[in-house]
Formats: sequence, C-alpha cells, structure tokens
Amino acid sequence: MENDKEKFKKEFKARLYVLTLRIVRFVDAMPRGMVSEVMGKQLLRSGTSVLANYIEAQSASSKKDFTNFFTHSLKSANESKVWITLLRDTNKVSKSDAEALLSALSEAARVIASSILTLKGKK
Repeated sequence: MENDKEKFKKEFKARLYVLTLRIVRFVDAMPRGMVSEVMGKQLLRSGTSVLANYIEAQSASSKKDFTNFFTHSLKSANESKVWITLLRDTNKVSKSDAEALLSALSEAARVIASSILTLKGKK
C-alpha cells in the first residue's frame, strides 16, 4: 500500500507533467513574430526544464545531487514565470491563459522550494 508521501510525489509529478503540456500548447498557440518566437523558445526551454529536472532528481546519486536538481527545477519555474509575465504584459498572449499558467507555476515552485528547505534541514 502506498503511503501519503509516495502518493503526493506521484500526484505532484503528474501535475508537473500536465503543466508542462500546458506550457507546450501555450507556446504553440502564440502568434508568429520575432518577439513571440524568441520568448516562446525561452519559455519552452525553461518550462520543460521544470519537469525534466524534477524527474532527473529521482535518479540522483546523492542527496546533494538530488537537491541540485530540485534547485534547477525551481529556477526554471521562476524563469518561466518571467517569460509568461513578459508575454502577458506585451499583449502577445491571452491574459487569462497567462494568469492560469502563472498560478500553476507559482504553486509548483512553492512545493519545490519547500522540498529544498526540507532537504537542506531548514524546515
């Protein structure tokens, strides 16, 4: 039987996967143009990196390595928020779509940040 901690990890990974799919679709739906293309590529890179680093942490060889992957995942989430905010504020994307993604990224970032603090013994 799965304990609560394992269930949460599994559900969180699934939520990150869905969030990543949402980011890919968001970028794919953006209007064409130089600004959208450049920022879209940056968002696609950082947005997919949140999930990639989280998953990579699962096969880390040490606690320090594990913490580093989580830290990279958090940094990618924060970077993604910057790109989405810039796209929103330059009217390149739907404000409501941007706000929904920002909310989901903020929630994911809080979970990852909390995990990092726990790993470092600061929580």
